[in-house]
Amino acid sequence: MLLIAKNGPSDSAYNRFPHLSVFTKPQLDALAPGRKTDKADCQWIAQLLRHGQLKPSFIPEPRIRELRDLCRTRTSLTRHRTAVVNRLQKVLEDANIKLGSVVTDVMGVSGRAMLREMIEGNTDPMLLADLARGPMRKKLELLRLALAGTLTAHHRFLLKQHLEQAEALARNIRLLEGEIATRVVPFAALLDLWITIPGIDRVAAWSLLAEIGADMGQFPSARHLVSWAGLCPGNNESAGKRKSSRTRQANPWLRGIMTQIAWAAAHTKNTYLSQQYRRLQAKRGRKRALLAVANTILTIVWHIGQHRNSYRELGADYFDRLKGNQAQRYFVRKLENMGFKVTVVPADATA
Repeated sequence: MLLIAKNGPSDSAYNRFPHLSVFTKPQLDALAPGRKTDKADCQWIAQLLRHGQLKPSFIPEPRIRELRDLCRTRTSLTRHRTAVVNRLQKVLEDANIKLGSVVTDVMGVSGRAMLREMIEGNTDPMLLADLARGPMRKKLELLRLALAGTLTAHHRFLLKQHLEQAEALARNIRLLEGEIATRVVPFAALLDLWITIPGIDRVAAWSLLAEIGADMGQFPSARHLVSWAGLCPGNNESAGKRKSSRTRQANPWLRGIMTQIAWAAAHTKNTYLSQQYRRLQAKRGRKRALLAVANTILTIVWHIGQHRNSYRELGADYFDRLKGNQAQRYFVRKLENMGFKVTVVPADATA
């Protein structure tokens, strides 16, 4: 049965279809499902605010907010430049030029010199490969093979556009970095402490300062900061059953920064963080191990910012030292299960 809302005696639908059941607008809203609750939600939030039941949002001081704009703009330009460089490499691949397979950075000094010669119309692999500088000259034979392609006028036009765009973005990024370096001078002491953490470099420290600020008093504890960043497991339990523990959607800028820092820390040598990543990766997988390492690093960041202490490396053997002889008993038991008779002798006793 079709329902028509009657707004008045002059309603056109009511006059044209008098045989249909006609309801007033409030009655139709009450019957139809999916009615919006925006107004009721606003009223409820206003009541909570009147009684002081709403927690204030984290709004950093103006200096940090301006630094946040600069750092986020730099990140966006960096992503844009990466996309432009990928398009440039796609043009080279279309011309059957495999420069990216030999050169680590196509936009390096040698790579840009070769690209400019290609744009000018020089397609001789011998002359192009001779433009290599530094350690790349050890790869002259590979470069000559990689640069032997079919470069047309269409390819040269696209290469020129992409190269100019990438260089313009690089100039803008350098200007932003200069401005950021000037703005972070008052926080130099804190940044120097953060940089001592494995995986955090100068740019990462800038981004951390821009996202969480220099005052750790905004967060009652390190767990509050990790939860605010969305780097802790979700809490979804009902009827005594633990359901999905997916992390919630939080600050995407801070989450992206921490993921990059965790990836860099996981590839350091002989550090606590790299060992933590390897242990968790074998059990929980790469993604969960990265989030766990990011959780640990952000906890360290909070403690350093709160107490202004330098980072103290625990070492890659921290877990073995923490558990005492558990590793020794494990390997002895494994060998005995394989049929060996094991006698453990300290290294000092055999000297």
